[in-house]
Amino acid sequence: MSDNIEQQDLPAHIQVEGHVDLVRETASHAIINANHAAYHKAVKRAQEAQNSRDEIRNATREINSIKSELHSIKSMLLELTKR
Repeated sequence: MSDNIEQQDLPAHIQVEGHVDLVRETASHAIINANHAAYHKAVKRAQEAQNSRDEIRNATREINSIKSELHSIKSMLLELTKR
């Protein structure tokens, strides 16, 4: 067998030594986590975190809107009391 092994002769993924869930893709040399359950769990966690950030952002906007309205009401009341 020659030292020049063609790409098609290599397996698509090679197990990473000492890591059950990791494989190396032979074409790109990328390390891939082959544990699909862990991947889906991580995606779900990321989505929940994004939802939480969105909720906080929306609550902050609503609070700022209420503060602005209260400021307007206060200004109107002060104007009315000056008359």
